[in-house]
Amino acid sequence: MLQLGRFNNLQVIKQVDFGMYLDGGEQGEILLPKRYVPENCMPGSEIEVFIYLDSEDRIIATTEVPLAQVGEFAWLQVKAINKMGVFLDWGLMKDLMVPYREQKGTMSVGRSYLVYLFLDPDSGRIVASARIEKFLDNVVPEYQVGEAVSLIVESDSLLGYNAIINHLHRGILYHDELPGPLQVGQKLKGFIKKIREDFKIDLSLYRPGYEQVGDFSSQLLAALESAGGYLPFTDRSDPALLFDHFGVSKKVFKKAVGSLYKQQLIVLEEKGIRRR
Repeated sequence: MLQLGRFNNLQVIKQVDFGMYLDGGEQGEILLPKRYVPENCMPGSEIEVFIYLDSEDRIIATTEVPLAQVGEFAWLQVKAINKMGVFLDWGLMKDLMVPYREQKGTMSVGRSYLVYLFLDPDSGRIVASARIEKFLDNVVPEYQVGEAVSLIVESDSLLGYNAIINHLHRGILYHDELPGPLQVGQKLKGFIKKIREDFKIDLSLYRPGYEQVGDFSSQLLAALESAGGYLPFTDRSDPALLFDHFGVSKKVFKKAVGSLYKQQLIVLEEKGIRRR
């Protein structure tokens, strides 16, 4: 079944001077304009295309990649505003509209906002909403602790950063577990750290548990060997510096150093660590 506002794999039916017609099933033939037709594409080929509506509300295909699909959140910039609504740049020729009823406060040209893409049930058009709360936490989370997830930073708070999980739920990344500040709209890979009884979700940029510390302990030993047996890092080193060099939080670094020290594999010095 054809999915409007998402990528679809469709078969090429015929070639014309101005492009290719694709098999849209119940929606009939769908035009892929000539400028988007890839090389060596011919009738009978199957091609992945994004399906949306053109300026005359006709279903059309493109091989361009939008910044988001229907059912996803995205950080998009306002290009224009008129009496119909706010129009966002989502990477396609036709801009994406935020109807006035879907705005949350005043939106300004040139600024970016976190929005959710959906099909308007009244018009059938692809639109966006800045009222993101109504699209979050509508199903019970079924994640496992340690599960890898995609994240979009939503906002900053006293405890940490609120982040959107897999375009479905909201969770939190705690400030004291991060290597440094994050940016609203930033996309990250993370892990489920804990699901509370009230279904609130704690997140981490690192796989939870001692297994990660053990993995990093091996990595740290290998780094020491490569560096000639000495590294200029301690438990007082800047968290951002540790993350840039090793890709782990200061907490993970300290646990790994403690583990290696207890195993008598390293010596702690004032300005670094040394391999025994």
